[in-house]
Amino acid sequence: MSQAAPKIRPDAPVIRQLDDAAINRIAAGEVVERPASAVKELVENALDAGATRVEITIADGGKTLIRVRDDGCGIAADALPLALSRHATSKIDGSDLLNIHTFGFRGEALPSLAAVGRLTLTSRVAGAEAAEIRVSGGRADPVRPAALNSGTVADLRDLFFATPARLKFLRSDRAETQAVTDIIKRLAMAEPFVGFTLRDTSGGGDGRVLFRADPESGDLFDALHGRLATILGRDFAENALAIDATREGLRMTGYAALPTYSRGAAVAQFLFVNGRPVRDKLLTGALRAAYFDFLSRDRHPAAALFLTCDPTLVDVNVHPAKSEVRFRDPGTARGLIVTGLRHALAEAGHRASTTVAGATLGAFRPEPGAAEAPHAPVYQAPERGTRPLSDTPLAQAQPAPGLSEGPASLPAFDTAPSARHEIVEDPRPDLPPAEDHPLGAARAQVHENYIVAQTRTGMILVDQHAAHERLVYEKLKAQMAANGVASQALLIPEIVELSAGECARLLEAAEDLARLGLHLEAFGGSAIAIRETPAILGEINAEAMLRDVLDELADQDDSQTLQARIEAILSRVACHGSIRSGRRMQVAEMNELLRQMEATPHSGQCNHGRPTYVELKLADIERLFGRT
Repeated sequence: MSQAAPKIRPDAPVIRQLDDAAINRIAAGEVVERPASAVKELVENALDAGATRVEITIADGGKTLIRVRDDGCGIAADALPLALSRHATSKIDGSDLLNIHTFGFRGEALPSLAAVGRLTLTSRVAGAEAAEIRVSGGRADPVRPAALNSGTVADLRDLFFATPARLKFLRSDRAETQAVTDIIKRLAMAEPFVGFTLRDTSGGGDGRVLFRADPESGDLFDALHGRLATILGRDFAENALAIDATREGLRMTGYAALPTYSRGAAVAQFLFVNGRPVRDKLLTGALRAAYFDFLSRDRHPAAALFLTCDPTLVDVNVHPAKSEVRFRDPGTARGLIVTGLRHALAEAGHRASTTVAGATLGAFRPEPGAAEAPHAPVYQAPERGTRPLSDTPLAQAQPAPGLSEGPASLPAFDTAPSARHEIVEDPRPDLPPAEDHPLGAARAQVHENYIVAQTRTGMILVDQHAAHERLVYEKLKAQMAANGVASQALLIPEIVELSAGECARLLEAAEDLARLGLHLEAFGGSAIAIRETPAILGEINAEAMLRDVLDELADQDDSQTLQARIEAILSRVACHGSIRSGRRMQVAEMNELLRQMEATPHSGQCNHGRPTYVELKLADIERLFGRT
């Protein structure tokens, strides 16, 4: 028995024009994903209106109430119905969609919100009376008089009541509240001269303040520094480097944290393009590449970076939520981030984050109840194999060979471990001029691994192996940069078959890969011939490495795989060639190590991002002993 095809209809389908209500609900699905999206659109409208203070009130994670009050220019009474019409906006005239200077420009937010919720818009312009309009599920009431001093109040209730299926996809009230808070913090970073207040009135009453940031004063960097201290905390502000770099029409400003102030996830990375918060793979990949040589793979940098340029150089109209952008020259933007951050990190020299010292002081604090313990002298016999402190002035010690060459050279330390465990001090009562150096003058070596140095304002504790490992590593990298990466020609070139797109992608990056010792060339069709590989890597699986590079290029438009392997080899060489733990050092050697740390960029952290030294201020030490 024959059966009719289920997809064949007896009548041709009819093409219909959707009504405005359906169109608005469809648009709302693109623009308004969750309560945080609605808050973002309303707050951006307030900022575009020139507001200096914005107050946001939510209830139940924004599901039942979102109210945004601002002191901006307001909307005239006769323009309120037009403001709720699709594609009606005061931001642009439609003649140039690339020359965008505002957060919003499509004219979709208000009608979309009005289509899926109950929106009341109350506004007043200078010199006129206030008015309000109410829209519920896309149906608008007439404009009527209202009471308002100035600005605009957007009151959105029962979000998604007109599309109840969307409510099932929302998360818990707590999760939605956190998403709203994150949005407000990002916008507050973008506008440090504007005050923000976020309040949660779930359960009734005045509620509680979730976030507050008063308007900052001063120049742009001072204002931004104060705002970041409010949002990201004082620790970030104290350990962040000011960034100001330009390149071919693009400017990057902001703050980036020291490598020793890193995070376990990418939760403290904030990127802005022309003041607009964005989440862009190109920019986040460039940020990771800038810190590539200073952090291990499980650590992530912290930064708040602002890229500004002529609006015609970047397209913000590539995503409904405007969270992604497309640069006319993405290589310039990426290069600006990488070189600008690396230059700032190099200028930081040996500086390490203050949080390291804070953690050290916390470890020194006495256990609870220790203050009540009796203060009786306790004598302990020295361990077998130790001897009393040396009476010989270590200033008379001869430096190891190679130390006289100055800071530009690396000391030729003896890496043989010593069997003795002793503390070596300088008994002289006078203060040598070396204490005026940032890392002070060496005073002792404890456990044959840590150098204790004295400065004018405190003391320094140095991990000798980690510090010297970084010095050797930086020297090896400088030599590689000066002489290039030596390559090793393959007796028989390795041919790798790829797709046409993969082949083109690799050939575009062939010049960069050649600088790292990997030489490729087209071999007809979609095949690639590997002619030479980096000599330092020795015998490798060239095809596997090439496919790793290709995967990274496809995911991030950039590859650090090859460079990572080369620098991992250099790091291992530096580790084996540096001072070993258990090696006793003379005072001259310790002081030379300190001077070289001061003269070497990035010496504040080892090759894995861990600190190489801890600085304790004298005032903090005195507080430990109750001397203040």
